[in-house]
Amino acid sequence: MNKLIFILGELGVKIEKLSRNSYSFQADEINLKYLESEDFKRDGSSLRGSIMIVGPLLARFGKGYIPRPGGDKIGRRRLDTHFEGFIRLGAKFRYNKEEHFYGVEADELFGTDMLLDEASVTGTANILMASVLATGTTSIYNAACEPYIQQLCKMLNSMGAKISGVGSNLLIIEGVKNLGGCEHRVLPDMIEIGSWIGVAVMTRSELTIKDVSWENLGQIPNVFRKLGIKFEKKGDDIYIPEQESYEIQNYIDGSVLTVSDAPWPGFTPDLLSIVLVIATQAKGTVLIHQKMFESRLFFVDKLIDMGAKVILCDPHRATVIGQNFESPLKATKMTSPDIRAGISLLIAALSAKGTSVINNIEQIDRGYENIEARLKSIGAKIERIAN
Repeated sequence: MNKLIFILGELGVKIEKLSRNSYSFQADEINLKYLESEDFKRDGSSLRGSIMIVGPLLARFGKGYIPRPGGDKIGRRRLDTHFEGFIRLGAKFRYNKEEHFYGVEADELFGTDMLLDEASVTGTANILMASVLATGTTSIYNAACEPYIQQLCKMLNSMGAKISGVGSNLLIIEGVKNLGGCEHRVLPDMIEIGSWIGVAVMTRSELTIKDVSWENLGQIPNVFRKLGIKFEKKGDDIYIPEQESYEIQNYIDGSVLTVSDAPWPGFTPDLLSIVLVIATQAKGTVLIHQKMFESRLFFVDKLIDMGAKVILCDPHRATVIGQNFESPLKATKMTSPDIRAGISLLIAALSAKGTSVINNIEQIDRGYENIEARLKSIGAKIERIAN
């Protein structure tokens, strides 16, 4: 988030931090030269989220560029959906192989009907932002319909866009001439909420998570309940009582529970790492099936080093045989490969006997603001060591 705000600042957006969690942005004097600079090649390539500026730039200025983005090491994450959408709207695509630089340009965008090849959240968002200023009507079928996309649609509509079908996988966008300003409050991070549930469960602690936006949690409460975890809805908070053990429910016919990811309203892939760690100390067995990314489960070797009973069946599936806290995890030294594995290893370390060291914690910092101070505030013994 901070990196994206930095890039916006370099682009000439006037940014004001109003409070700890509140910003204002005014984009009336954009510096398009920055997009073709060496600085942007450096800044943009370190952040996968930099792709998200391409749609708005294309809609407003007729061109958008991006260096090939970096981010997590969790396998291929294609950008085809984004660029195919822009091309359908009338943009020309170019790719500079030597400099790994993508670009789209158009004198005018025209509304069209499109069927996305995958229900990509960022792809849907980017195409949405480009199509709101296109001439005519655009329909996006197989659109992602995550709460975050619904929020973006509501925000764009409050800025003057005309988007219908919000919450479904068919979005209809009537192009408008221009957008105005608005005020918007973002949703809480459902991945962070799931992570805090993991912290409470693995350390057998009582915890209340405030303001979780229950109606936007989807499958998350159901999946945690299937793992045997007890919690209560208190207003818009989640209350997790201290629990000595939790038993994984089998299916009705007695077969082993499978937890797998799917696009919304399925279970988010970002919480499978947390579920896997929680399952190591559950009573019972579960199969974790990671369908959407091919390298997300490679962190299990670190858990095996800590004494977890996990069988990695293939790059997409792992069977976890829960220990019911009879054989607690042992401390170790490890490195975080991506944000979600990082927080999962941190949760494992909090529950383990002894002192663990986690390297490459900037991966965790990217997704969790001020994580060690917040963990300390609920009693964790954790400190950041300068390299």
